[in-house]
Amino acid sequence: MTAKKIGLLPRILLSIVLGIGFGMFLPMWCIRLFATFNALFSELLGFVIPLIILGLVSVAIADFGGKAGKMLLITAALAYGFTILSGLFSYLVADLSFPLLIKPGALAEELANVDKVQPYMSMSIPPLMGVMTALVLSFVLGIGMAAINSKGLKGVMDDFQDIVVMLIEKCIIPLLPLYIFGIFMVMTAEGQVTTVLFSFLKVIGIIFLVHIAVLLIQYCIAGVVVKKNPLRLLWNMLPAYFTALGTMSSAATIPVTLEQAKRNGVRPETAGFVIPLCATIHLSGSTLKIVACAIALMLMQGISFDFPLMLNFILMLGITMVAAPGVPGGAIMAALGILSSILGFGEQDQALMIALYIAMDNFGTACNVTGDGALALIVDKMKV
Repeated sequence: MTAKKIGLLPRILLSIVLGIGFGMFLPMWCIRLFATFNALFSELLGFVIPLIILGLVSVAIADFGGKAGKMLLITAALAYGFTILSGLFSYLVADLSFPLLIKPGALAEELANVDKVQPYMSMSIPPLMGVMTALVLSFVLGIGMAAINSKGLKGVMDDFQDIVVMLIEKCIIPLLPLYIFGIFMVMTAEGQVTTVLFSFLKVIGIIFLVHIAVLLIQYCIAGVVVKKNPLRLLWNMLPAYFTALGTMSSAATIPVTLEQAKRNGVRPETAGFVIPLCATIHLSGSTLKIVACAIALMLMQGISFDFPLMLNFILMLGITMVAAPGVPGGAIMAALGILSSILGFGEQDQALMIALYIAMDNFGTACNVTGDGALALIVDKMKV
């Protein structure tokens, strides 16, 4: 079986296991080789992140403007609202529970007492612009292209988006397992891996419970709006939930989501518009995972955070999620920019975020897809 036939999740999990195993007995000169690869790949990520934001966000905004209509605006507003609500709920749960499960500063204490594995060489690849510059420029270009109904620049940006997505699919994603392998090998050699793994296991359990709670909240809101039993509505969407668990793709689950939304009473014309659109712009499950994982890593390293900081992060994350590409792990790749610019995450933090996020990617996708049914119910009730 070739690597391409193995899903990204199994490859990431295998990379973690092998990284820990090899990190226990490989000589330091060999571990430094992988540390060198990690350093170079991290520089590439830093260079690509602003391009990802510019290529994806600008086109997404231009496409929204080009299809402007009441149903589109309401659906987009609801999707963003649900995404922000999920992020805030995740923050609340993580802020209350994680300090009881994770010793604050545990990872920082270990880092202070070990010799860091140094790469053989490093290379600086400065990005063309900062993350916030890329985001603001994306809004200017996107709104401008929609306002003047641009064809020339829109065509250029469409091609640029295709290049960015190809770069993610053909380069970044395939190299991620090797990057994660190197990160966990280095952490094992430095003696950090035990603390990280135990914390990860606790975090994964909490995040699973949070994503179930988010779905219940979303369907309670939808149930109040349409005056139907929310548990029955959620039960009817379970085929979409389990399909998404298997496919890890919102797009691949659209036919099932459509059918189950209609079974809940959503008009076919509404479902046919809302469900495919929300498969792209509604990422409540992805957002709650990123928020919870970020808080866990900040706690492990003794990094202080407060509600204003996390609110800023969640609001910006909601915008970034709208443009997340439809590839496995695309949401976390799109979020790396604000993880760095707002929360100050470095190379190792970003690698751990990628590993932890992808380890739960199917549950996040299932939450996104199932929540689309709640959004369709609300939009349909508004008779737009």
